[in-house]
Amino acid sequence: MTHGGKSAEHPDGRRAKGERRRREIIDATLRVIERDGIAGVSHRNIAREAGVPPASVVYYFESIDGVLIAALLESCETMIAELRELTGRVLDDPQGWVNATAEMLSRMVREQRGRTLAEYELYLLAARRPALRPAARRWIEVAAGYVHDTGTSDTGAVSALPAAIDGLLMQALIAEEPPGPEAFRPALAHLVPES
Repeated sequence: MTHGGKSAEHPDGRRAKGERRRREIIDATLRVIERDGIAGVSHRNIAREAGVPPASVVYYFESIDGVLIAALLESCETMIAELRELTGRVLDDPQGWVNATAEMLSRMVREQRGRTLAEYELYLLAARRPALRPAARRWIEVAAGYVHDTGTSDTGAVSALPAAIDGLLMQALIAEEPPGPEAFRPALAHLVPES
């Protein structure tokens, strides 16, 4: 079906531009947090980082909490996508899962340290700002779903995966030197059932 000469199945140019602008604002928010922490987040700083007028931030997001929620959800979705890709490669290989997850966590604190720090600042901010809590819980719920998908009904195992990954990353972020994969493997090995 067409409307105004454009296919209804494809977004028109304005919608695509709006989605790009929204994405630019979310990415800019994460860069501001990476560089300046949560305290540096303002409409003006986000707009400057995104290269857009401050009114654009307000147009796409009702409030600072709105853009923080979007940034937190984006971070969760990125982590979820990485976990899905990793799980798809090594689902039936517990040692492969341990090694691949250790590599991913090491990358997060070495190559993507600033971004990981920004994401955890957002995650912890949810403890003070109730509006961010559903977005923060998204990661926990999806990670628990992956554990359920392995066939376990052990509630301890279900809660252990996201708790362990969060704890390992937090400890790695405050380490003097960001750890390599070998530092993550022992704890991760305890999370998978023996074959």
